Amino acid sequence: MSDAGARTRARLQLLLAAALFSTGGAAIKAATLTGAQIAGFRSGIAALAVVLLARAARQRPSARAAAVGVAYAGTVVLFALANRLTTAANTIFLQSTAPVYVLLASPWLLRERIGRRDLAFVAAAACGLLLFVVGTEPPRTSAPDPATGNLLAIASGITWAGTLVGLRRMATPAGGPHRGNDPIHAVVAGNLLAFALCLPWALPCTPSAADLAVLAYLGVAQIAVPYLLVSSAVRQLGALETSLILLVEPVLNPLWALLLHDERPGPYAIAGGVILLGATVVKTVADRR
Repeated sequence: MSDAGARTRARLQLLLAAALFSTGGAAIKAATLTGAQIAGFRSGIAALAVVLLARAARQRPSARAAAVGVAYAGTVVLFALANRLTTAANTIFLQSTAPVYVLLASPWLLRERIGRRDLAFVAAAACGLLLFVVGTEPPRTSAPDPATGNLLAIASGITWAGTLVGLRRMATPAGGPHRGNDPIHAVVAGNLLAFALCLPWALPCTPSAADLAVLAYLGVAQIAVPYLLVSSAVRQLGALETSLILLVEPVLNPLWALLLHDERPGPYAIAGGVILLGATVVKTVADRR
């Protein structure tokens, strides 16, 4: 396959991954379990699914993969906890600030330059983020503590950026082709770490049949399969482009929450999300030109 064809396939893989990722908020809210129980058991199922689906994942992870797994574990745990406290829209929009942190870290970690257009994008994203801070919404049934949930979601954006940068470094020749140093090993290590971290707060647990179905879906279809797609796609695409394409997720995520739970984001969240996604689209089009 040509380089252009490989990059096109990688972008399609990321789009499919984003669509699967986007169902996480609504699915998490559908369970009756605690945030720690959902985060822990979801990751445990995901680790098992990845090992079964990808032969390469059965190798022992390298130190580099384990380090990236720490950032990944933080992402999946913080995302689940945030979703239980604030709206699905706020959670995903705030996690989607990851491109800002990727940009800021790129010169030091990826040796990628920051241009004036990148700085304008960071400024626009910061304005969008500010709206979430000043427009904290009142508690509701599906979002009982929006302020705390928003803070956890912001933290998940930082750890997600670290995950993307780490996966990209592992996918480059500098990351090394040696055993256990594949991005998929970071996914397995991160899920196992998330499971271990949450387990003390997840037990005892008596899930219903519906809860078990939600956990199975989250572990396999919402984590394992899309992360296999992402770990493959980052071999062809840069960390910034990867994070930008995956912003399809925040477009779809609130729609699932609205359809399944009648959860409507507040005006500040909508405005902030529009600014974040709009700035991303403008920058992507400008860079393409």
